[in-house]
Amino acid sequence: MPDFPLYVDIIFWILVLFFLSGIRFIPNNRIGIIEKRFALKGSIKSGFIALNGEAGYQPRILRGGLHYLMPIQYVVHTMPLVTISQGKIGYVFARDGKQLEPSQVLASNATVIDFQDVESFLKNGGQRGPQRRILREGTYAFNLVQFIVITEERIYTRTLSKEEGDTIRGMAEVIAQRGGFRPVVIKDTDDSIGVVTVHDGPSLGQGEIIAPVVGDDPDQATMYHNKFQDADNFLRAGGQRGRQLQVLVEGTYYVNRLFGTVEMIPKTVIEVGNVGVVVSYTGETGNDLSGMEYRHGELVTKGYRGVWSEPLLPGKYAFNTYAGKVISVPTTNIILKWIRTETGAHRYDENLTEVSLITKDAFEPSLPLSVVVHIDYQKAPLVIQRFGDIKKLVEQTLDPMVSAYFKNVGQMRTLIQLLQDRSAIQQQASQEMREKFAHYNLALEEVLIGTPSSPENDTQIETILMQLRSRQVAEEQVETYAQQEKAAVKERELREAQSRAQMQTKLTEAELNINIQTDQGKAEYQRSIQQAQQIRALAEAEAEKIARIGIAQALATEEQVRAYGGPQFQVTQQVMNRFAEAIQQSGVDVVPRIVVSGGSGSGEGGGSTSSSIMEGLLTMLLSERFAAMEKESEQAPRSAEADALREQIRKDMEKKK
Repeated sequence: MPDFPLYVDIIFWILVLFFLSGIRFIPNNRIGIIEKRFALKGSIKSGFIALNGEAGYQPRILRGGLHYLMPIQYVVHTMPLVTISQGKIGYVFARDGKQLEPSQVLASNATVIDFQDVESFLKNGGQRGPQRRILREGTYAFNLVQFIVITEERIYTRTLSKEEGDTIRGMAEVIAQRGGFRPVVIKDTDDSIGVVTVHDGPSLGQGEIIAPVVGDDPDQATMYHNKFQDADNFLRAGGQRGRQLQVLVEGTYYVNRLFGTVEMIPKTVIEVGNVGVVVSYTGETGNDLSGMEYRHGELVTKGYRGVWSEPLLPGKYAFNTYAGKVISVPTTNIILKWIRTETGAHRYDENLTEVSLITKDAFEPSLPLSVVVHIDYQKAPLVIQRFGDIKKLVEQTLDPMVSAYFKNVGQMRTLIQLLQDRSAIQQQASQEMREKFAHYNLALEEVLIGTPSSPENDTQIETILMQLRSRQVAEEQVETYAQQEKAAVKERELREAQSRAQMQTKLTEAELNINIQTDQGKAEYQRSIQQAQQIRALAEAEAEKIARIGIAQALATEEQVRAYGGPQFQVTQQVMNRFAEAIQQSGVDVVPRIVVSGGSGSGEGGGSTSSSIMEGLLTMLLSERFAAMEKESEQAPRSAEADALREQIRKDMEKKK
C-alpha cells in the first residue's frame, strides 16, 4: 500500500504548480490578449468579444508586468504593441460591434473616444468593419483580436482564419494603391490642387454630378470636417458621397483613403492678356442676366449653373475642373489669317484658307486676308455664351461672313482694279465690317489684304502681273531718264559753278598779276624814259663827239687831200690799199714767176715796167669814177651845221695853236 504522506506531498506540489501556472509575465513592449476557455455564464450569445464574463476573448488586455489568472481557465496570447511611424497613417478594422447601415461603407466613430478601450467602444455603439477614424503617429496597446491595424510596414492582428487574412491583405493593397499610408501633401511649387472623391455617406441627388461644399453654414460650424479629415463631422454636416466641389490647396492633409480618395489636378492659370470665362456644371439654376431678347444661353451670377457673368481675371485659381470649365479668352488683339500656310499665335485660324474670288473679268484668284480682332474682357462671357468657344466663333461665323464679303467685292472689280485699289478696298472693308463684328460683341481693329494669287496650274494672273510690272518699269524708266536729264543739267551747272569757282582764284591771281605787271610796266616805262633820256643825252653827246670827230677827220682828210693833191689822189690811195689787201688775202701772184721780155734789159727794169703798167691800168679804170666823185663832191651842198662845226673846230684849233 503506498505511503499516504507521499501522495499528499505530490498533490500539494501539484496544486502549488497549478496555482503558480496562473502567473503571467508580459514584457513592457508587448500586450497580453486574454482568452477565457470556460465560464459559469457559458459562451457568448452574440458578438465576438465577451463583455459579461462569458467564455471567449475578453475585452481587456494585459500590459507589461506580472499578472495572475486562473490556470486552465484563461489563455494569454502575447502580441506586439501597435506602432505608427512618424508621418504615416494607420487604419483600423473592428471585428466586433454594431452592424453598418446600408448607406455606410466605413464604421462611424462619432461616439467612440478610444480604440484602446474595447469595452467602451462596444458599449458606446462602436461599429464593426473598417473605421472612419485613422491612427496618427504613436504607439498603441490595442486588443488585436477586436481590432486589426493596417500600417505600411505590417498588419497587426491575431489571425483567426485564412479567409479573414486574405481580406485584410486585400484591404492593405487598396490602401497602398491610393497612397493612403501617407498624408496628402500639396506643395506650393506644384501649382496643383486636390479633388476629393468621398466613398461614404448618402448618394447625390438625381441629375447632380458633384457634391456641394458643406460645413460653411454658421449653424454647422462646430461640425466642420476640417478639409475631409474628420469623416464623421463631414457626413453629419450633410456631406454626400461622390466627387466634391471643395478642393484641397497647399498643405498636409491626413485623409482616410478608404473614406475619400484625392486626385491631383493643376491649378487654373489665366495668363496676362486673357480672361477666363467660367461655365459651371453645378449649382442652382440662377436668373438669366442676358435678358429676354438675347436667347443664346444663360448668363448667371457667380456660383450658379451656367455661364458666369464675371470672368476670371489673370491669376491662379483653385478651380475644380470637374465642376465646370474655364474657357480662356484673349483680350489682346487676335490675328486671324485666311492663309493656308500660316496661322496666328492663338491658332484659332488653323483651318482657314485663302478666299476664292471670281472677278468682274472672269479671273479666279485666291485672296489672302488677315483680320485683327479684339474682345472686350467684360464682353467675353457674352461671346462664350453665344458661340461656346473662340474657335467655333471663327470657323462657324467669321469665316463664312468674311469670305462672302470679299466674294462680293471681287465680283464688282476687275483683276487689275482689285490689285490697284487694294488700299481703298482695305479701308472700305474695315469700315463696313466693323458694324457686323460688333453685332457679335467683337471689336474689329483692322482688315489686311494680301496679293491675289492664281490657282494651281494657272498662269494667266501671273502674265497680267508681268505686264503690269513691265508697264510700271517702263514708266519708272521714263521718270528715271527725266530725272537723270535734270541731274545732268544740274551736274553741268554744278561743274560750271565749280569751274567758275576754281577759275575765280586764277582770275584773281591774274588780275593781281596784271596789276603787278602794270605797276612793273609803269616802273619799267619810267625807267625806259629815263634810260631813253639818258641814252638820248649820251647819244647826243656821243653824236656830238662823233660829229666833232668826224668833222675833224673830214677837215683833216680834206686838208690831207689838199695836201696830197686833191680827192683823186686820196681815192687812188684808198683803192690801192684795198687792192693790196685783197691780193694779200687771196694769195695771187701779182708779179709773174716767169718774165717774158721782148727786149734786153735786166729783171729789175722789167719789174718796174710791170708796176707801171698796173698803175696805169688802175688809174685809167678809176679815173672816170674819180672824176664823177669829184664832180659830186663839188656839187654836194654843205650843211650849215657842218660848216658851223667846221668853223668851231677851226676856231678851237686856232686857239690850241
